[in-house]
Amino acid sequence: MAPKSGIAVGLNKGHITTVRELKQKPSYRKGALSKRTAFVRNIVREVAGFAPYERRVMELIKNSKDKRAKKLTKRRLGTFVRAKKKIDELSAVIAESRRHH
Repeated sequence: MAPKSGIAVGLNKGHITTVRELKQKPSYRKGALSKRTAFVRNIVREVAGFAPYERRVMELIKNSKDKRAKKLTKRRLGTFVRAKKKIDELSAVIAESRRHH
């Protein structure tokens, strides 16, 4: 952003101020994954396994029916962004299982 000109009109209008370095607020961390949460989710995934729709989606991905898989996950999860994230996650699981065997 261009510096303020001190004039009330124009592109860079506004009072000239010094930019302060603000302290990081805890709220900026919202949504960031903690080590503990990641660990717990990993354990739950190991114990509980995959939901039936997730298994079906993995089967669709294996058979290269990506569009159908995206449609199914979108129906189940509600938004396309969540669906894409889930597909990436399940694709990674499939790739990992291929690497392991």
